[in-house]
Amino acid sequence: MGNQPLQLGAVLYPGFEMLDYFGPLEMFSVLGSSLITINTVAEHSGPVASAIGSEGAVGPKVVADYGFDDAPAFDMLLVPGGSGTLTELENPAMLDFLRVQAEKAQWVSSVCTGSALLAKAGVLDGHRATSNKQVFAIASMQSDRVDWVESARWVEDGQFFTSSGVSAGMDMSLAIIQKLFGKEAAETAASYTEYTWHRDANSDPFIDELNVMAKELGLL
Repeated sequence: MGNQPLQLGAVLYPGFEMLDYFGPLEMFSVLGSSLITINTVAEHSGPVASAIGSEGAVGPKVVADYGFDDAPAFDMLLVPGGSGTLTELENPAMLDFLRVQAEKAQWVSSVCTGSALLAKAGVLDGHRATSNKQVFAIASMQSDRVDWVESARWVEDGQFFTSSGVSAGMDMSLAIIQKLFGKEAAETAASYTEYTWHRDANSDPFIDELNVMAKELGLL
């Protein structure tokens, strides 16, 4: 890495999943401000409500430092999933922002149904990717130009890291830390957070739940 801290743009939208967002950010925060700066960004700066289960954007609010219009180019993106994904799939401002930022970013990451947003924006075309197992179809229906990997804790392909649902984002983030800053940094982050790191990207303990919720929702 260079002498300047890596600039991480953590994307917010109404109805984002809290652990998708804060699990990875906690891991990255252990690196310290000399190595990484965490920036929050949403369509408009200010408070953005998180999801409470399937109830939508009625949870605690997080303040976005930047709006899409005044956000700088980030070195890395983090795109969470959540019940608000379905609305954002039809939001041109979100999709345009992801396209522009992905072109400039060194690394693009997503957790859960965040990969659905990346796929809808077209930035995952020609790449392997995964998503939340229970609602995998939400992501896979967004593009047939993505090589969707059903059984994976996370997938690394070029500049892209995509993870399975919710807690998988922490395993993915530790893998990113290991890649960018070394194994010791990743081990330190896992130890500091007292987290048992699921290290095998190809081992998916939740594959048996593939599209269970998608079928209940009538998507399949």
